[in-house]
Amino acid sequence: MVDMDRARRLLSAEESDTRELIRSLSSVIHDLSAAREGDNSDDEHDPEGSTLAFERSQTDTLLRQAEERLTSIAEAVARLDDGTFGICTNCGNPIAEVRLEVRPYAATCVACAG
Repeated sequence: MVDMDRARRLLSAEESDTRELIRSLSSVIHDLSAAREGDNSDDEHDPEGSTLAFERSQTDTLLRQAEERLTSIAEAVARLDDGTFGICTNCGNPIAEVRLEVRPYAATCVACAG
């Protein structure tokens, strides 16, 4: 049986961590954009490592994933509120407690996630 109070605390912590990650990634993107504005060099051919464009692309991807996680967390809270939390949205079977412990916003069981 899923401890709903614990699930709510885990979701709250995930939301807080994810919002902090989004804030941090947004700051990195801003800094990368600012660094690029005053630079006329061709970083695409810099032998010293990754380009600003590559770093920006990776950071954008991480930001998008964090925003999607925030949406998943909100959906999990809604499932808590309507009494369907811990039930796979695909097959209707219970989601293993260990999965919810690690990923409290999981909407599907392991079998359906794979």
